[in-house]
Amino acid sequence: MKLWDKGGTPDERMDLFTVGNDRELDQILVRYDLIASRAHAEMLGQIGILSASETESLTKALDTMLEEVQSGNFSIEPPFEDMHSKIEFELTGRLGEAGKKIHTARSRNDQILVALQLYLKDSISGFHDQIRALFDLLLELAEQHKDILLPGYTHLQVAMPSSFGLWFSAYAESLIDDVYMLRAAFRVADQNPLGSAAGYGSSFPIDRDFTTRQMGFATQKYNVVAAQMGRGKVERLAAMAMASVAGTLGKMAMDICLYMNQNFGFISFPEELTTGSSIMPHKKNPDLFELVRAKCNIIQGLPNQLSLLTTNLPSGYHRDLQMTKPLLLPAVEELKSCLEITLSSLGRIQVNSDILEDPKYDYLFSVDSMDSMIQKGISFRDAYRKMAAQIESGTYTPEKRLNHTHKGSLGNLCLDEIRTKMDQAWKA
Repeated sequence: MKLWDKGGTPDERMDLFTVGNDRELDQILVRYDLIASRAHAEMLGQIGILSASETESLTKALDTMLEEVQSGNFSIEPPFEDMHSKIEFELTGRLGEAGKKIHTARSRNDQILVALQLYLKDSISGFHDQIRALFDLLLELAEQHKDILLPGYTHLQVAMPSSFGLWFSAYAESLIDDVYMLRAAFRVADQNPLGSAAGYGSSFPIDRDFTTRQMGFATQKYNVVAAQMGRGKVERLAAMAMASVAGTLGKMAMDICLYMNQNFGFISFPEELTTGSSIMPHKKNPDLFELVRAKCNIIQGLPNQLSLLTTNLPSGYHRDLQMTKPLLLPAVEELKSCLEITLSSLGRIQVNSDILEDPKYDYLFSVDSMDSMIQKGISFRDAYRKMAAQIESGTYTPEKRLNHTHKGSLGNLCLDEIRTKMDQAWKA
């Protein structure tokens, strides 16, 4: 049941410790190992290692196994060490000698590399699609609520007027930065490592250009040692991009929790999107967004975990790298769920349209009042002191007529420009 088995019997405790939860994690990756195995089998046929009939039987069997994975009928049982051993066992059982030839000119080292990179390409593309949907919703909400004013804060103190248009579109434009990061991680993952074998290539005349085309990689990691050095690095860079997304979602979740607080009262959600208290019947808690915040904070720690895992490893493969999977794969699923719940919930947000009618927000307009003095010819410093004196003496009366017209201000949100910027981000 092990690809490295030479006929001995390993210690049971060693087996449990080294395999760990690899089988469960490989259930997520097995689809990609099958895709890579199919490309590898076709390539072996192209260079004459496999006969035409062997190639055909292998590709058909791999296609059948892919269908079994997609229908939930393919499992990696405890006797198997990982997905690689299960796939080869199945191919040998179904095809006999042809199945035993699938591992020619490759290693588990480049197998897991290519499976992980195909998985990350798919996952990153999925993140992009989810982010684009959230981005579009945020811009829609910004347009819908652009004229509703909202307090702006610095140091958590009332500062200057903002608006829901500014708030929603701020998070929309911030997501563009995250897409830049995702795109960079995608490009690193979009390099075919298959053919590097155990890290030093093969004596077989393999055609790496062929497998690169078959699997849809943009290019290949040419140097076989560099390909193996990508293990850990590609996961870390993907984690950095995920942490960037998580940072944006976590900050927005914090704003939402704060703004739902009764002392703020800026926004609310339908009762079915909140939770209650076991003893306080009046409570409507923002548990969804508290959990988004918590999960995103954990994801933001992922790059550091992967850095600590890989930081002192020399070139070549080391079993330490197996531990990237239990860190990365669950985090990918968590980020997907955070994006999904944020998107589905945010579409039902309810905004308070008369927040600034409360006198406690009058000082928000002090800068605009001061600017009116300056426009009448008073110097900035004298206007600043005059306004400060009015505030101190309690004689300040706010001028609530706002005239913010420059690009990116609450009177000129540049929503079309932000949308164009997002359109270009994934292509960069």
